[in-house]
Amino acid sequence: MKPTRRYLVKRRHKRLRKKVSGTSNRPRLAVFRSSQHIYAQAIDDTQSHTLAAASTLDGELKTQLSSCSTCEASAAVGKLVAERLIAKGIQQVIFDRGGNLYHGRVRALAEAAREAGLDF
Repeated sequence: MKPTRRYLVKRRHKRLRKKVSGTSNRPRLAVFRSSQHIYAQAIDDTQSHTLAAASTLDGELKTQLSSCSTCEASAAVGKLVAERLIAKGIQQVIFDRGGNLYHGRVRALAEAAREAGLDF
């Protein structure tokens, strides 16, 4: 029986999380990609606290986007989460692609966050 896509993503994410952990001055920028939306949040793993978050479901973005499942929507989420982190004085993050391949929407989010001023 062929393993499902979700199972493979979870297996990769579990393997990736063994090495990636965020702190209060360098949080983990975690990305979750569903079929219709994309979510990004900066997490301090030492305190189990979310410092900033953004998604295609945010009120600021939802009205501007024609479709939430495109690279342009992902780039808008990356820019928004970067702006929120920079407003809190955080410049450096550790990127957690969430078991997804660094391609398409995940890559668009990462590159937009970098262009907005985040360092990773």
